[in-house]
Amino acid sequence: MALLALVWGSSYLWIKIALRGFTPTQILLVRLALGALVLLAAVRFAKLRLPRGAMVWVHLSIAALLANVVPFLLFAVGEQTVDSGLAGALNATTPLWALLVGLFAGRQRARLTPALLVGLVVGFTGALLIFEPWKSGASGPAMVGVLACLAAALSYALGYTYIDRTLAGRGIPPVALVAAQLLAATAIAAVTTPFAGLTPVHLRADSVIALVVLGALGTGYAVLLNYRLIEDDGATLASTVAYLLPIVAVTLGVLTLGEPVTAVTLAGVALVLTGIALTRRRPGGGDAAASSTKPDAAKLAQSPEPEPAPEPEPAAEGSLSRSN
Repeated sequence: MALLALVWGSSYLWIKIALRGFTPTQILLVRLALGALVLLAAVRFAKLRLPRGAMVWVHLSIAALLANVVPFLLFAVGEQTVDSGLAGALNATTPLWALLVGLFAGRQRARLTPALLVGLVVGFTGALLIFEPWKSGASGPAMVGVLACLAAALSYALGYTYIDRTLAGRGIPPVALVAAQLLAATAIAAVTTPFAGLTPVHLRADSVIALVVLGALGTGYAVLLNYRLIEDDGATLASTVAYLLPIVAVTLGVLTLGEPVTAVTLAGVALVLTGIALTRRRPGGGDAAASSTKPDAAKLAQSPEPEPAPEPEPAAEGSLSRSN
């Protein structure tokens, strides 16, 4: 779990470093391609097959757009003007957005109780504190960057809801489904790159290494590691990684890039995590994630994001216990 938190939580650091030599569109394409290669290798090693059927691939393409292409691109755009730690902290709002989207889409099992409402208010108040819009300089490009990061978190939430509605429960081996989704995302990025990603690159060693790590580890291997954690210890423990990601992102930003962090920002992170915890409490007590041993594996393609709600147990076929 510590390794997974480090790999996913460091993604914002690698994005920041990769931006020294590549544009957001270029980062998007290479990141997705490397992640897809890792997962396709896992599919081949496990002797699985990719999903078949035209409608399945249509749904996979839409899910890839919402859960991979748009958020990955927006985080890269956002980090052009905001710190990596700030981006990671804002991404922690994804479970809150997922709850809102689920409620409005009629997919959320829980009704809007006072506890859920308090959790949402507390969580989004924390997001406001993280940015500190009242401080000097919190406007212009910085504001655009923050809005891009929040929009990326919202896109993740939309992706969760769409996957739940169209791809969950089809009996497709989880790793094959995730690999197919990243493959579809890579194809979408490849089509758009000629229109926005042909800016000459600056081949710096640090940016190249960062992009390779981001793609192969943060976008590919982390998915396999997360699934292994779910298999071994269940969704409840795996979902607690959500609480470590913003802490890892902020800490790495401070230690490696010298990014400033204030007490108000730390308080905002604490409020976001508290809000998430409140929204995950069931009326009878206990964590909502505890009602399921495993989340829907299709959502594992969202990287680096935790599960926002419990899901049905996936099919046993395609287990990675032997291939990871």
